[in-house]
Amino acid sequence: MKQVLDWVCPLLPDDKPRHLLGVGEIDDIFELVAHGIDTFDCVQPTRLARMGKVFQRQIEIDITKKEYAKDTKPIDSVCRCYTCQHFSRAYIHHLFRVRELLAYRLATIHNLHFVIELTRHIRASIENGFFLALRKIWLYD
Repeated sequence: MKQVLDWVCPLLPDDKPRHLLGVGEIDDIFELVAHGIDTFDCVQPTRLARMGKVFQRQIEIDITKKEYAKDTKPIDSVCRCYTCQHFSRAYIHHLFRVRELLAYRLATIHNLHFVIELTRHIRASIENGFFLALRKIWLYD
């Protein structure tokens, strides 16, 4: 993807918004921003959520695995989303095991909240001049 961005971005006008479709991995988001992409969208956070994969900083966990069956912690202890504030990993694991539709909704809420919060942090880092430091923390720590 980086090679395509290196090739395409210099051809795009600086005075117009730049939007990219279909990119949703965390490292890709940082790459997009570094190349001057203003907005993006992707089905990845919702698709992964429907499969039981939920985001945490620098990783994603598969909440359907047996190791979460008795885990009373939220998906992410620092997350402020509705899912993490009200439901445990064990409960969400149970919902996926019995194929309850609420499982997909709760995982989707969490993943979308995660990406929105990440982009808020990125925006603030650009405004305050520490985007490269934030990128290094997220991708290399």
